[in-house]
Parts: sequence; C-alpha cells; structure tokens
Amino acid sequence: MSGAPTVAAVLRAARAAGVERLDARLLLAFVLGRSTGWLLAHDDAPLEPAAHGRYDELVRRRARGEPLAYLVGRKEFHGLELAVTSDVLVPRPDTETLVDWALECLDDAAPARVLDLGTGSGAIALALAHRRPRARVTAVDASARALAIAAGNGRRLGLAVEWLEGDWFAPLAGRRFELIVANPPYVAEGDPHLAALGHEPRSALVSGPGGLDALCGIVHAAPRHLEAGGARRRVRLTRYFPTPALTFPKVNSIVSRGMPVMNGLITRPRPNGTPRVSEIDSHCS
Repeated sequence: MSGAPTVAAVLRAARAAGVERLDARLLLAFVLGRSTGWLLAHDDAPLEPAAHGRYDELVRRRARGEPLAYLVGRKEFHGLELAVTSDVLVPRPDTETLVDWALECLDDAAPARVLDLGTGSGAIALALAHRRPRARVTAVDASARALAIAAGNGRRLGLAVEWLEGDWFAPLAGRRFELIVANPPYVAEGDPHLAALGHEPRSALVSGPGGLDALCGIVHAAPRHLEAGGARRRVRLTRYFPTPALTFPKVNSIVSRGMPVMNGLITRPRPNGTPRVSEIDSHCS
C-alpha cells in the first residue's frame, strides 16, 4: 500500500504524542486484532486508512489520560479478563492483595457466605467465586450501570454471584455473612490527586471531606451482618497514594502505630463469636 504509514511509524508517532511504549503497542495490537509479538515481527506492515484513523483517535485519548482499560474495554484481574467501561473503576493490581487475604480466610470445602461491598466491575467478587467455587458470593453496588457490567462479566465467565443494587448494606436487611470484603472510596473531597483520576467515576473515589465516610459507615454496620464464630481478622484500609497526604491524617495516624495499610477491608468475627471491626472504630466517630 504505497504511502501508507507502517506499524513502526505509527508507534513512533504515538511515543512522540506522549504515550508510553507499551501502551502504544497494546493499543495498536487491539486495533489490528494482533498480538504485540506480531507487531515486533511486522514493523514494516502498512496500516489501512481506517485502522490508522482509529489508532490515532485512541492515541489522542490515551495522551489525555484516559485509562488504557477503557480504550480497549477490558482489564485482567487475578487471572480473569473483565470487561470495563467508564461506569466502573479500573481494577488495580494492588486490589489482588485483598483477594489473596480473603482466600486465606475461606476454606476450599466450606460453603461460606461472602459479601463484596461496592463491587464495581465485579472484580473481587468474581475472583473469589472463581477460586472458591463452594462459596456463596453476594455483591452490592449503588450504581445500576456498574452492576450491569459486573453481571455481564459473571455471565461471560460462567461464575455464579448474587448481584444486588443498593447503598452498602441497604439491600441486605437481616442477612449475615462469614466474610465481608470491600474496597470502598477513600479520597477526600478536593484532594489534588483527583485531577489525575478524572476519567473514572467520582462516586467510586470520593468519600466525604476526610475520605473516610464510606469506610466508617461500613465499619459501624458490619457487626450486624457478620455471623458469630470464625477466625479473627483485622480491618485493613486502602489508599492509592504512597506519599503522606494531608487529606489522610487519620489513615496516617494508624500507620504510625504500626497497623499495616493495605488495599481493601476485610472483616471477620472474633473467636468468641462477637463481630469485630473495632481496630479503626476510634477513627470513625
């Protein structure tokens, strides 16, 4: 195709536009329906005009900060490929740590009842259902659009999860679970980091003036929804930003006393049967 730009040429143009090399390759592989290995072996292959135009548009969007997962419509999480749109947060690799903790709490053979609050794309709930097939997983989200994405992921993966629409525990009156997991919003209103997250749903990021409204609500309500018995687990908090931030004074005060700050929240009852989520109760007044 005389005069048509080649694979190598459009990748160079993407880099010049400020797109990282790997992202540029992944976007081009997506547009062409090829692997990144194919691109390396065929860097002199010409692009059809339609493919070139589509690639240029995706490069412009990526250069403006739109997440790669939204552009290609999918994201791998804990070995599962999930569909994602701008109606849900992009699943973070760090959140896989929360899944790993939860798996440690769940016996392979026990049909435990598990609750995932603020499920978004369904990443946590589906990963648990995949790794613990006997678990009965329920997932809640306040966004009907997010639930539609999550339920679609469940159907495509053939994983059974109960999907409920509502605000945290609202659709769960009288119900109890052996394990509750959550990765709630925790960014303070007006936090300067929000500018870099503008393409993702604000409701899944922001949680009141101090960033702890959702977390404290979960901590206070969880005892009414935890079954008695089982092993004790402490509450873990979540944050994205590794540097100390003025908007996280309560979280940072917990760190200073040696409590690990990790991605997510797990609640389990005490050995004597009393529901326990008290390790941060004093910070949720």
